[in-house]
Amino acid sequence: MSRERILGLRLTPMTHRRWRNFRANRRGFWSLWIFLTLFIVTLFAEFIANDKPILAHYQNSFYMPVFVAYAETEFGGEFETEADYRDPFVRDLIVDSGGWLLWPPVRYSYGTINYNLPVPAPAPPSAENWLGTDDQGRDVVARLIYGFRISVLFGLTLTLFSSVIGVAAGAVQGYFGGWLDLLFQRFIEIWSGLPILFLLIILASVVEPNFWWLLGLMLLFSWMGLVGVVRAEFLRARNLDYVKAARALGVSNGKIMAKHVLPNAMVATLTFLPFILNGSITTLTSLDFLGFGLPPGSPSLGELLAQGKANLQAPWLGISGFMVLALMLSLLIFIGEAVRDAFDPRKAAE
Repeated sequence: MSRERILGLRLTPMTHRRWRNFRANRRGFWSLWIFLTLFIVTLFAEFIANDKPILAHYQNSFYMPVFVAYAETEFGGEFETEADYRDPFVRDLIVDSGGWLLWPPVRYSYGTINYNLPVPAPAPPSAENWLGTDDQGRDVVARLIYGFRISVLFGLTLTLFSSVIGVAAGAVQGYFGGWLDLLFQRFIEIWSGLPILFLLIILASVVEPNFWWLLGLMLLFSWMGLVGVVRAEFLRARNLDYVKAARALGVSNGKIMAKHVLPNAMVATLTFLPFILNGSITTLTSLDFLGFGLPPGSPSLGELLAQGKANLQAPWLGISGFMVLALMLSLLIFIGEAVRDAFDPRKAAE
């Protein structure tokens, strides 16, 4: 890899030094690649775990059931409803006419129930269900794949919105100071002193929760994590000579904040982002575990842990959910440590 270019982008000496510091932390560097690989793979979960074929060939025509819902009558069946490709009758209709089905590696979606279990659910791991099923007969591998994706997407979305609000609040508070800073600090002290988890449980029990509703509820409290560090940086920088010179030249406060002070504050902000992402995923898992998270039936790591607690005779449930969650959070922590080293001016790459 060139000293000056990474992925075709020309690096400044400062960026190059930070990249070397990041790579010097081997644990964080490899954790980033492992996490990105897992995340990218789960983004295409429908092609990995699904109860519908990726591609079907029937009477010289190609079908993509993973994207389009085809009626059973399309394949010579009797019902106008969507074809159930796991039904032997439907499969025989396609195969006996010279067609074929291309299935994903796991022939179950997160909500697919296996009605042909040899034992009562939850069933232990087998060749059909690699990590067994939960207490409703749903495949654990499929639920883990979809649960990983929804947890990371939820955490990334919440982290993005929280960072925007937190950075903006800390910037305004630190740059202008005075009564605005004083009143804002008192508000944050009161707001942060509220029992957040209990309030989330109460609010989530009032309405039927979904992805966006939970995101909004958690956003009410998660934005405060970055306010302190951004405020401190703006308080320090607002009296520096280059800021005073910009004011004297008539530069607007908004431009000074955005172009001159904010880049310095972003260093501390970026080092906190992986840990905020960790906290977002943990909070969602906690709510799902308590039954106040995503709607029933949604693929959720917290719900899988709750099933493991309720079915101690099926240890594969709790162990599977714990291992995936522990791996995800550990990777994010290691990435956060590497990012912290990268932006540490006292750290020199070996």
